[in-house]
Order: sequence, then structure tokens, then C-alpha cells
Amino acid sequence: MKIISSYSGRLSKLFGKSTGGTRTLKVIFNDFPGGAEGFELMLRFCYNNGRVDINPSNLSLLYSAAKFMEMSSDFPSTTRPNLLEQTEKSLQQIGYWTWSELLVTLKQCQDLSNSSSIVEKCMDSLIGRMALSSESSPCPSTSSQDSSGTVRVSCDSRSTESLKTCFVRGTWWFEEISGLSLSFIEMLIKAMASKKFDHGTISKFLFYYQKSKCYSTSGDEKVKTIEVVIDLLHILDWSSIPCKSLFGLLRVALSLNVSKCSRKKVENMIGSQLDQATLDNLLIPSPHGANSLYDVNLVLRFLKSFLQGGIYSIRLKKVASLMDMYIAEVAPDPSLKPSKFLALAMALPDSARDSYNEMYRAIDMYLEAHTGLSNEEKMKICCALNYEKVSAEVCMHISQNKKFPSRTAIQALISLGEPDQKGNKDEQQIVLYAAKLDFSADNERLRAHLQGMQWRVMELEKVCRKMQTQMTKMMKSKTPNRSSSRSLPKLCS
Repeated sequence: MKIISSYSGRLSKLFGKSTGGTRTLKVIFNDFPGGAEGFELMLRFCYNNGRVDINPSNLSLLYSAAKFMEMSSDFPSTTRPNLLEQTEKSLQQIGYWTWSELLVTLKQCQDLSNSSSIVEKCMDSLIGRMALSSESSPCPSTSSQDSSGTVRVSCDSRSTESLKTCFVRGTWWFEEISGLSLSFIEMLIKAMASKKFDHGTISKFLFYYQKSKCYSTSGDEKVKTIEVVIDLLHILDWSSIPCKSLFGLLRVALSLNVSKCSRKKVENMIGSQLDQATLDNLLIPSPHGANSLYDVNLVLRFLKSFLQGGIYSIRLKKVASLMDMYIAEVAPDPSLKPSKFLALAMALPDSARDSYNEMYRAIDMYLEAHTGLSNEEKMKICCALNYEKVSAEVCMHISQNKKFPSRTAIQALISLGEPDQKGNKDEQQIVLYAAKLDFSADNERLRAHLQGMQWRVMELEKVCRKMQTQMTKMMKSKTPNRSSSRSLPKLCS
């Protein structure tokens, strides 16, 4: 023990407090780093006059043992070799280690509590080599870091074999890195993100890691893995994360007891790029116990997140088209409440749609499946329509659709006449006056009368347009000769 204490400040302090005599001291270290293997390596160093072979496979154990036993320059016995100093010098050669040696050292550090400096250096070197391979470079490298935190790499012929010449894809390292513990994965990804590593590649790895771990872990471990993966994705550039993969992650999260905070993060990431989603993505079944077939509230939260990110016309119109399909899909659900249907229909601003034809079809399907609605409920739902943005054909269909309230039929007829100020003023006044009436038993008769009136107006307009076309052709064909000039009054008379 005296030999060991001559190298160890920790033991030296313990023996220094001893009162002497023949009493034997018994020292037990229950938390010695590396257990029996680490203790044996430390003993070899002490009983071999401070000499030991330090290599990547044992460096982390020797370093941790030296830290634990206080075998450093702070120890007064300066004539003895310093184990901590020797391991630190060996660590400076990390740029020449192979890929496999880096992984072995890093995996050893997972069970060591005082090896943070080794972990940081190993991760920096790994990240540098992964960054190089993602650029399809033909050889691995040493790595360094500039003042901005960006990884810089340089080729090293000695470590070429370690990467197994697998540079066709920048994802060759996925499987090997997946062998690290969850806490180390978290540290590694955060370091990669801070060093401006490609976020698209990082997100691909995280989805790979999540899938591989969920196949081999228990329920609680799955939940923890999902939550860590979500947290790490959340710190990336969301636009670099595939929308389809996020929906897959959300479905897994919904099937497990994942925290509400984690689910909210996934929803926000999906909402930010909702224009990239498909109808199948949105058709997520309702939670257990809910009445409706699909989780409408979830889609409404997607929309809220999308709108909070700023509205861009092209993206907004894509989302509107997607929502029209979704609304039509959920409309036949007899359990879908009018308030939820209306919330979906009114969620986007009017500028999102150039046409409300698809919205009309969705409302038509909803009214078909919900025959018990009151007239007031129907009117509220029909408020989702902009009659100025439906085609003439749809306007005529609305006016004849008995599922719709009579007032909406009149609004459609008015809209049909308004764009080009169709019809004469007297007929327009009649239609406008009729819109204010409170229909009773005569509403079908009045509806038919108004439709007939509108039909006559449209026929009159057709005749007028035909005459205008003929007159235009005649004017264009007009020539200086007398015969043509004399023929014009005859045609106009």
C-alpha cells in the first residue's frame, strides 16, 4: 500500500491521518472507475515504477483512475512519474487514432463519471470524420475547430482503413454510432448541431436511431428514446426534417405515453411545414374514447402552428387545397360536430382560396350526413362559403339544393347576377328583396320563381352577347367601298 500511496495523493492523505502502530488499515473503494480492470491497470503503473503502456483501449480507464486517486502534479511527490500527465499527453495523439479506436474509447467512457474531457475530444474527432465522409472525401482525417466553432478536417493516411472505404453515402456511420448510450447520443448530436453539421443528415440519423432502438427496448425505454429524439430534432432547422418522417414519429408518440410537451414539439414542427403534408398524413384516428373518426383537433393545432409561422401565398394555397380534401374526407362522419366542421372550414383566411367549389362539395356532404341539423346550424355552416368565389355552375346547383337553407339559395342567385351586373335593375331589386324575406311554407314556390327569373336573365344575356359579337365582326370587316357602307344601316335597323 505504501508503494501505491507514493503515487496517489488520495491514499497519501488517508495514511497521513493514521496514528501509526501495528494496526492494519483497510480501504474499500466501491466506486472505483472501471472496477477491477481499472484498479489493476493502476496497480501495474505503481508497481512498474510509473511505467505502463497507454493506448486507446485503456486510456480512459487510466485517466479516470488517475483522477480518482489524485495521481496528478498537485501531489507533492514530484520525483514520481505522473499518471494523469501521461494519459493527457497520450490523448493529444487522438487525431491519429482509427475510427474503431475512437468508438472503443468513447464506449468505455459511458461507464466512467470523470472522463468528460476525453469524451469531448473523442466526439470532436468523430464529428470531423463524419463531416468529411458526408462530403464524399476519399480518406478520413484528423479534425480541428476554428474560432467560430466550425469543424475543420484534414486528411490522414494512417486512419484510412478505419472508415472501411465506405464513402459512397454519408450515412455509413449510423449503425456504429447507434451503439452508444442515449445520453451520449444526446451529447453527440448537440455537439454536431453546434458545429454546423448538416441538419438534414442529423435528422436522418435520429429517425434511424429511434426506429432501431424501439425494436429492441422496453416500453419505458422506448418513451425515453422518443422524447430525447424529439428534443434533439426540435433544436435543428425544422425545414431540414422530412415531414413524412415527423408524421411517423408522431404516430409512435401517440401510441406511447409520451409527454404532452414532446407531442406539442412534434405538432409544431409538422405545422411549420404543413404544405408538405399529404391527405393520408392527416387522417390520424381520434384518441381512444373520442366520438369522431379522425383527430380533427390535432389538425386544427397543425393549422394554428402553420399560420403562426407567417403566411406565404403559394404555401397558403397549398394548405388550403389540402384542407379542402381533408374536410371532404371527414364530412361524412356522423359523429363530427357542427362546431368542429365549421372550425375546419373557417380556419384559413379567405385569401387562401381562389375558388370555394370544393368547400361547397364538402358542406354538401356534411349536410347529407347530418340531416338532423337545425336551420340555424345549417346557416352557420354555410357562412364558410364565399359566394363570389364559386363558379356559376355551383351557384345554380346551390340554388336547387334542397339540403341548403333557402336563404343560401337566394344568396347564390344574387352572387350569380352580381359579378357583371347581370339582368335589369328591376329583377335585381326583386332578388335582393327576396333575400330579406322570412321563408315559410311558400319557400319552394318562391325558390322556383327566382330560379326561373334568373334563367330568363341569363338567356337574355346570351342573346345580347351574341348580338355584340356580330356587331364587332361587322365593324372589323368594314371597308371604304360604298356597297359595304350602305349595307351597315340595313343590318342595324
